[in-house]
Amino acid sequence: MRIAAVQMTSTADWRANLIKVKQQVRNAVDSGARLVVLPENALLFDGPALRQFAESNESQLVLQELAQLAADLAIYLVVGAYPMISREDGSTVDQGRVRQSCLVFSPQGELVARYDKIHLFDVTVADQKGTYQESKIIEPGQIFVPIFAVDGIKVGLSICYDIRFPEFYRELAMAGAELILVPSAFTYKTGAAHWQVLLQARAIENQCYLLGIDQCGWHSETRQTYGHSMLVNPWGDVVAALGEDESVLIADLDLSMLQQTRQAMPVLQHRRIK
Repeated sequence: MRIAAVQMTSTADWRANLIKVKQQVRNAVDSGARLVVLPENALLFDGPALRQFAESNESQLVLQELAQLAADLAIYLVVGAYPMISREDGSTVDQGRVRQSCLVFSPQGELVARYDKIHLFDVTVADQKGTYQESKIIEPGQIFVPIFAVDGIKVGLSICYDIRFPEFYRELAMAGAELILVPSAFTYKTGAAHWQVLLQARAIENQCYLLGIDQCGWHSETRQTYGHSMLVNPWGDVVAALGEDESVLIADLDLSMLQQTRQAMPVLQHRRIK
C-alpha cells in the first residue's frame, strides 16, 4: 500500500491552510497514495484561537470539505489533529478548551475513526517560546486503543507528544497495529534532539511501521517546528524522509518485511511483563 505524509507550515489563516491541504492531498493521490495523513494543527496553527474556531460554522464546513475531499479522491484521509468542542460521547468540552482530535475519513467520506490526544505538552523548552502548556487550551481525551483498517492493514493512531510514552505504543501493537501514525508539531529544538530516535525506538520495540508526519518551518515569531517527516520500518530503518521544507512524503509499505521481522524475532510473544 502506498501512503503519504503531508508536511506543512500551517498558520493562523485556516482558509489558506485549507487551500494548501487540498493541493497537497491531490498531489499525493496523483502519486498513487491510498492513505494520506496531515500533520497536527494542519488547518489552524494558533492555540488561543482553537476554541473560537471550533465553535464556528466555518469549522463544520471545513470538516465537510475534508470528508468530501476523501470521497472525491477515494482515499483514506487522516486529519492529524483538529480542534473539536464535542467529546466522543457528544458532550461539550469545558469553556475555553478543545479536544485535539485525530480524524479519519474513509473513501466514502465517512468518519471512521477518532482519537483525542491524551498526553499534553506541558513542558519547558530552550527555544524562543520557552514554555508550552497545552492543558490550558486542550482537554485530554479518554484512554483507549485507537485502531482502524485500510484495505486489511491495521493502523494505529497517536499524536505528537504521545511518542514519548512507549506503553501507549505497546498497547497499539498488541491490538494488532502494523502501521502507527504520529501526526505532530514537534518543536525544532526537541525535534532535532529526539524526533528520529523516538520514531525508530517505537518501531523497533513494537515491530511496526511508524509514520511521523510533522509540521515544519516558522509559524510565528516564536514558534518553529522541525519537519523531517519520515517512515520507519519494523527493523528501525528510515525508509523515506523529508527535510525542513513543505513537501509530501510518498512511500510503500512492505508487509512481508513486517511479517518476516516478527517471525524471526518474536519479541511481542516473548514479553514477560504485562
